[in-house]
Amino acid sequence: MSATINNKTVSAGGLNLRYLEAGSGHPVIFLHGGSLGSSADVFLRNMPAFAKAGFRALAFDQPGFGLSDVPQDHSAGVRRKSIIAFMDALGIKTAAIVAHSQAGGMGVQIALASPERVSHLVILGTGSLLPPLEEAKEGLDGAAQQRLERRMATHEPTIEDTRKLLEANLFHHELITPEALALRHSRSTGKNFEAFVARSGVPSAPKDPSAIPLWKRLTDVTCPLLLIYGRNDRANAYERALKLKELAPQLDLHITPDCKHLVPWDAQADVERLTIPFLS
Repeated sequence: MSATINNKTVSAGGLNLRYLEAGSGHPVIFLHGGSLGSSADVFLRNMPAFAKAGFRALAFDQPGFGLSDVPQDHSAGVRRKSIIAFMDALGIKTAAIVAHSQAGGMGVQIALASPERVSHLVILGTGSLLPPLEEAKEGLDGAAQQRLERRMATHEPTIEDTRKLLEANLFHHELITPEALALRHSRSTGKNFEAFVARSGVPSAPKDPSAIPLWKRLTDVTCPLLLIYGRNDRANAYERALKLKELAPQLDLHITPDCKHLVPWDAQADVERLTIPFLS
């Protein structure tokens, strides 16, 4: 029998945040990425295994995503602050964090700034935490996805657009069931699309040339750190992950085959096989 996943809502940081919860024990907070359609539902496939293993599995819709409130400030800083606000609202002092895609950088920032709040950190497919290549090429999948996302920043996606975006991020297209597609599409339209457009219009902060790239600070993270990347992910992730492993061989970094960017789906078995013993 699969673990029951409960839908709940909590007020945190002045916003109502919808979250999923299963099991009991040490808290494990799953953080979704920043793509259109992302939400706590990304981890519906993963949470039961963690609950069965004796953890309190939690995943929440970050501000402006899913069924959570839309903030007035659409900067990434609001999403990062919402993680601690969510923990505080539930009375969680310390939790393991499993962060996918864009949320990986937020997880690292929290682990560096507030190490007492993070017991373990697992990174899934976060490209910004990989070193650049000297002659990097975006690749066909990455270029096609960028074109699709740019178009969707001006036109609300059709369900076929949502399917194409999922196909660009998944190696195993059979995972795009009618139910999964309908759910993802429901998280890509209406207020979520409007929030996506607003986020797309937030100007990037000026780069400080003296700032140390976050990928160079991974070895400064004091809690146990696990990184999992897809062999077939976009933006030369495989080559860049190999380069990171060469530069910092002490890092616990794994590359899983037949896996693109949506690591929690494509590599569900590997994520559970590697992460559950790591947290235990």
